[in-house]
Amino acid sequence: MQVVREQIMRALSLKPNSLDQFKSRLQNLSYTEILKIRQSERMNQEDFQSRPILELREKIQPEIMELIKQQRLNRLCEGTCFRKISSRRRQDKFWYCRLSPNHKVLHYGDLEESPQGEVPHDSLQDKLPVADIKAVITGKDCPHMKEKGALKQNKEVLELAFSVLYESDEYLNFIAPDKHEYCVWTDGLNALLGKEMTSDYTKTDMDTLLSMEMKLRLLDLENIQIPEAPPPIPKEPSNYDFVYDCN
Repeated sequence: MQVVREQIMRALSLKPNSLDQFKSRLQNLSYTEILKIRQSERMNQEDFQSRPILELREKIQPEIMELIKQQRLNRLCEGTCFRKISSRRRQDKFWYCRLSPNHKVLHYGDLEESPQGEVPHDSLQDKLPVADIKAVITGKDCPHMKEKGALKQNKEVLELAFSVLYESDEYLNFIAPDKHEYCVWTDGLNALLGKEMTSDYTKTDMDTLLSMEMKLRLLDLENIQIPEAPPPIPKEPSNYDFVYDCN
């Protein structure tokens, strides 16, 4: 009876202009369609605040955060080319930094020009053990942003600046090429120090991945047979005459 009532109420909410139109919309709201609508609404707001759903979210969040952490560390292992900026605000030269595969050492060194791909560890002259890193500093608190004339640089540079404090008062100063790399590196360095990753990029990733995982776990899979192995990859077609270039 609840389903029938819901069918009638949803059909009336569409404000049909005639009895025939009402009957037509009622037919479109089959039992299966009502279940789909309920599931869609459940994935949105109200049911997400119920206790079982909140408990599931809390259970999943550490798994998602660990996945994000591993992605950040993998990116640090690949490395990034950074730029050096002189006091006259001109681009001086490049330098490259990457994390060792065992996550114990930062390898870095100067470059004459921007590389086309990854720079091997053995070509980077300097090393900084992760165990020696004391803190990660960002923005205007970075020492290279406090130098004479540096604070007059544009806001974009300040938002991309971060520094690694090691030993007592030694710093390794960075200016990320863009906001994405800034978030990746500050997240990754904080993860190495066992601290929380707080960038906007992490928050976005958490919301996206958590939403996807919640939807997957709440899928109604009753009477649906899930294969134990992936389907076989089909053979390539004998020709590609069906492919068109619309440019």
